[in-house]
Amino acid sequence: MPDDQPRNRGPLHHPLPAPAPTPPLRVIVADDNPVVRAGLTALLSGREDITVVAEAADGRAACEAADRHRPDVVLLDVRMPGVDGISALPYLVGIAPVMMLTYSRESEIVQEALRRGAGGYLVHGEFTADQLVTAVRDVTQGRAHFTPTAAGALLAQLREEERRDAVNTNGSATAHEVYGSNPLAADVSSPISASPLSQLQPSVAQSSSFGAPDRSRFRLSAREAEIMDLIASGMNNQQIAAACFISEKTVKNHINRIFAKLHSTSRSEAAAKWLGTAPDSPRELG
Repeated sequence: MPDDQPRNRGPLHHPLPAPAPTPPLRVIVADDNPVVRAGLTALLSGREDITVVAEAADGRAACEAADRHRPDVVLLDVRMPGVDGISALPYLVGIAPVMMLTYSRESEIVQEALRRGAGGYLVHGEFTADQLVTAVRDVTQGRAHFTPTAAGALLAQLREEERRDAVNTNGSATAHEVYGSNPLAADVSSPISASPLSQLQPSVAQSSSFGAPDRSRFRLSAREAEIMDLIASGMNNQQIAAACFISEKTVKNHINRIFAKLHSTSRSEAAAKWLGTAPDSPRELG
């Protein structure tokens, strides 16, 4: 006789709910050239994980848009009418990471932007579309990107800091004491440059195209590559330790291995090879 009683088949196994999709990165594009704005918007909006929430034609509009939309990233030009990008930077970086995207190539402007908190600096004509998209994604994770012109300016700044530390023997405050060996850690609210932006020599000529530096030859681990990126962005060991949630001793161990693999004896030499500005740095075409 069949058993009409329901059998205990054990606990039911319901499929786990699918994880919620990651919301796309929200980007503001600020550039006074409407053609550039439209091109950047079309390029970025074509990616599933990126959406352009606003465009701005000057620094004031960029700040207003950032207040309104609270973006994940701001792409910011330097020379714009009214409030320029450099002037808008200190306000914008309090809201979202800012990637400079500009034709302005002067080292003074690059260094000023970095002092005021820019998370990277890309010069038009020195990057591919895919490299731009990668830079947008990475800047939200604190990973800085620099095209060769900007990297050269940053490297010159690092070398100058090292030179000042080396020659300062009269007891006065060194750059290391002032900035904690991080040349980008100055108070961004203070006037850095003696000359206003409008007095710097303009240069809007598009530079020749460069490929990305070939880093595969260094054979760094993922963690070593992350730390080398932070070194190249100007962070000191204490800041790197905080960013990576590791001890300073571990940072020093990583740096020793990095220097050995890059055949370097200083941070500036390692940064030059990593950023592709050293004379013997091969590059990938593309």
